[in-house]
Amino acid sequence: MDIHLLKSVTKLFSKKRKIILIPHSSPDADAIGSCLALYHFFKSNNEVNIISPNEYTDILNFLPGSRNILIYENDKLICENVFKKSDVIFTLDFNTLGRAKNLSSLISNSNAKTIMIDHHENPDKYADITISNSKMSSTCEMVYDFICLINKSKIDNKIATCIYTGIVADTGSFRFPSTTSKTLKVGSELINYGVNVTKIFEKLHNNFQFDRLKLLGSTINNFKKIDGLPVVYTSITDNDQKINNFKKGDSEGFVNFGLSVTDILCSVLFIEKKDEGLIKISFRSRGDFKVNIFASKYFNGGGHKYASGGISNLSLKETEKKFISDITQYINQNYE
Repeated sequence: MDIHLLKSVTKLFSKKRKIILIPHSSPDADAIGSCLALYHFFKSNNEVNIISPNEYTDILNFLPGSRNILIYENDKLICENVFKKSDVIFTLDFNTLGRAKNLSSLISNSNAKTIMIDHHENPDKYADITISNSKMSSTCEMVYDFICLINKSKIDNKIATCIYTGIVADTGSFRFPSTTSKTLKVGSELINYGVNVTKIFEKLHNNFQFDRLKLLGSTINNFKKIDGLPVVYTSITDNDQKINNFKKGDSEGFVNFGLSVTDILCSVLFIEKKDEGLIKISFRSRGDFKVNIFASKYFNGGGHKYASGGISNLSLKETEKKFISDITQYINQNYE
């Protein structure tokens, strides 16, 4: 954060504020961790609420303060009243209002000052204060820097636990290319606040119910390789979800299994969402294959170079057919 931004932020919080912290739709550990870290940081001197557009995986309920998160889909009137009274809105871990789904209009129509903290590429210009850096490992690492600049002495075990969890999740336990020496240094500093590293790992990764284990088996069994290309893809059908009592967050990390195969550069997961009339797509890649460009061009998506999302309004079968055609053309044009 440059000096001008720091002065603007410092001036803004020189008096008590009514703050809303907003993660993206279907928030992950980085988004929820960012919100909760700032919740604990600000709550002693301000009125603070976290409003999530929709439900998130209950895996994250171990994070301190998670019981205070309001879910807009479940409590619209309460959340809308909070918006009416707020004077500062943080949008965390997203940089386009569309990612807030049903909260987008409430954010854009609010008179509150808006602050974006995010690490994705190509941010939109909706915020009054934009703190954006696509080279950072996670939004949680950016929140750590933000807190350190304002008042590092307020960091405690709760804040450190929320930030560490988000960093670990978004870096694949410090193994993704976004991990830097600074990221590791931040992680080590957070551990000094008594963060329980083992507990966080167990909560994030060793959390399978038997139904989820069976779902993983089906997903792995559904993997297919495209002939002549370093690409694999799989799907989770509506029937797979019903048979295995699918819950939000159950497919987290499944797409990464494709990248464990030698010489595979791109792995894709299609999830059939019959209630929404679309196919949700997760893209993962490595090496020189920048999957965010492909996701943006062909599937109305985007994200990070090696981890992106997209959607299709076609059927699952038609989506797979389109994907094979598109990625074959894309690779032949750009990687020959």
